[in-house]
Amino acid sequence: MAVNAKNQKKSKIREKIQKHVYNFHTKNKEGFVQSEIKDVLKKYPDIDMEKFNDALTGITCKIINNETIIYHCDIEKALYCGVEKRDLTFSEWD
Repeated sequence: MAVNAKNQKKSKIREKIQKHVYNFHTKNKEGFVQSEIKDVLKKYPDIDMEKFNDALTGITCKIINNETIIYHCDIEKALYCGVEKRDLTFSEWD
């Protein structure tokens, strides 16, 4: 596959992930609780869960009503890593 075709495919996958994450109905506007993350992951059966979880290591989160809330941007980046089977890049760290 040519580099340009590969980049286009990657771009389309990223666009789908972004839409899925930001259009997903969460009970908290700030982000996802654990059960919602499990629901999001159902759409990605071939995801590398180790890469997904590694991308969430050290993130900032929020606690609401004794539930951990993971921000949309962190789930988005973790999905990129899991689907693409890679680690976070330096520029993706926040």
